[in-house]
Amino acid sequence: MRRIICMAVLALATALQLPAQTLPLSGHARASVITCGAGNDFYTTFGHSAIRITDTSVGLDMVYNYGTFDFDTPHFYWKFAQGRLDYCLSRTEFDRFMYVYAGEQRAVWEQPLNMSEQEVNNLYVLLEQNYLPEYRYYRYDFFRDNCATRVRDMVEAALGHDGADLSGSEEGQMTYRQYLHRAMRDTLEWWAVGIDILLGLPADHRCTAAEAMFHPLVMMEEYALAERKESRQPVVNGSIRHLQDMRPPLKRSFPPLAAFALALAALAALTVWGGRRGWRLAWLDRTLYIVAGLIGLFLLFMWFGTDHYCTKWNYNLLWASPLLLLIAIRLERSPRWALWLQTGMLVAYMIIAGVNHTFALLPIALLLLIRLWAGRSEGKNKSRKA
Repeated sequence: MRRIICMAVLALATALQLPAQTLPLSGHARASVITCGAGNDFYTTFGHSAIRITDTSVGLDMVYNYGTFDFDTPHFYWKFAQGRLDYCLSRTEFDRFMYVYAGEQRAVWEQPLNMSEQEVNNLYVLLEQNYLPEYRYYRYDFFRDNCATRVRDMVEAALGHDGADLSGSEEGQMTYRQYLHRAMRDTLEWWAVGIDILLGLPADHRCTAAEAMFHPLVMMEEYALAERKESRQPVVNGSIRHLQDMRPPLKRSFPPLAAFALALAALAALTVWGGRRGWRLAWLDRTLYIVAGLIGLFLLFMWFGTDHYCTKWNYNLLWASPLLLLIAIRLERSPRWALWLQTGMLVAYMIIAGVNHTFALLPIALLLLIRLWAGRSEGKNKSRKA
């Protein structure tokens, strides 16, 4: 289906009247995939992709970048939160593009595409057509329609029936979530926890090779191995490193799993100690339940109130449950059905998290489970003494 769509895009682009700058290029024209390494800002963690078109005979050297957005967009952050922010294709000279990444001290690689003269022209026509004001904007989707997937689709459309064969890759072995974890390992673990809280079951889909190319650095790896389907020629002719990663190394953060485990140990010890002294730790329970319940309300908004498909069916609602807000009000007077239902949800979360290898929040779920029943017992003991 994706190939049919790509071919339809190419047919449409070539059928339309094209602007003057899309006249056929010379035999000296070349096309490349540009891959940029991670940056220091969170939104640059996963790198970036673009397409370079050069034609030395006419002095053309342009980079086509699908990762552009406008901070001046009205209600920018609200649209971003709702998944309704449009990105656009921008076009800039290669030297200017490189100047930005040199300033950010980020690595940049170039993979020259193994294309015929006609295929380079096909790609150029597609990009110039996409750059027209009525076509340059698109609704951004982090996994399915981003700066890298747009590059992938344009290259596929230009290659036509002799596109990239990705069968040599490790297809279907990693999920979207695991690709994100790999990019944030060691230094951005707290960001990874935040992303794990936001993402639902769609993020645990096992990616095909083409789907895995949502990640720019993975796309570079895939193209390095790929061959053309019919000619069996390599898709790219090697790789050129234009810039080294010169960023100062990020300090490793204190592991979230260790932090939450220490909190669990401390509050479990307080529960045992307080139980022996007859304390009712209502302040602790209300704090835990209200915080978890409010997180749950936010996750419900991300599920039903936004266009993000990857925040739906979020199993974190099993521990960050709005039901906890009711329990926070009633505490030991909460109905038994509510306590048993929340208990079942916490156990289900721990099983799912174990299967998906998202262990960081397991101590929080276990702490909620402990306090759910310890608090009820404390309340009953206090009532008997009274």
